[in-house]
Amino acid sequence: MYDFSNMEDQEELQAKLAEYKSEHEALDHMIERALTSDQPVNLFHMQQLKKKKLWLKDMIKKIESDLIDDIIA
Repeated sequence: MYDFSNMEDQEELQAKLAEYKSEHEALDHMIERALTSDQPVNLFHMQQLKKKKLWLKDMIKKIESDLIDDIIA
C-alpha cells in the first residue's frame, strides 16, 4: 500500500487519482465484457481483476480523503 502522507504536491496526488480512476474504469469495462461475452470465463482471472478493482477503489477513496484534508487544513 502506498503512503500518501509523504507526497508533498497536490498535483502529484491529482495525477495519481486520475490514473487510478482511469484504471478502475478500464477494469470495470474489461470485467463487464468478459461476463457478457459468449466465451468461457476464467474465474481465477476474474477474481484477480475484481480484487485489483477493489484495491483501486480503496486507493481512490484514500487519495480523495487526503486531498480534502489538505484543502480544509
